[in-house]
Amino acid sequence: MRYVMKQKLFSWGDDFHIKNEAGENVFFVDGKVFSVRKHLSFQDLQGNELAFIRQKLLSWGPTYEIHRNGQLCAVVKKELFTLFKCRFMVDVPGPDDIEATGDFLDHEYTFRVGDRPIAQVSKKWFSLTDTYGVDIAENEDAVLLLASTVVIDMVCHEDKQR
Repeated sequence: MRYVMKQKLFSWGDDFHIKNEAGENVFFVDGKVFSVRKHLSFQDLQGNELAFIRQKLLSWGPTYEIHRNGQLCAVVKKELFTLFKCRFMVDVPGPDDIEATGDFLDHEYTFRVGDRPIAQVSKKWFSLTDTYGVDIAENEDAVLLLASTVVIDMVCHEDKQR
């Protein structure tokens, strides 16, 4: 399933609208403005919270937690010491951790479980800034992968934050 993620141009927090491939709004990410660390609420169109993203303080490097139904479901962390490439790890319960590698400055990267690609993020599909596509393989957790994409955007493009 292909999604289009667009950051709101004029907003107080990190707000994103997410549409499906038919152009229909399906999710909204509401960035909380007045907090010491970044908090975001990943919601359906009725305002139901599907995931909660929170910056983890006192960690070595940029680290965010993704919670669902009050439970920690993933930790997204930028790997600090990599040669010639940028890498993020999405630590999920169990053995199937997710790795994201690619050109994060240009929004061109792939999520993988082992050698198997499960999602592709690309800005090249679009000409507008802060708008890009996320193509997620069938039967993968779209909310987790889209929430992880939001985290990667925030970490890699902090200079654009308002």
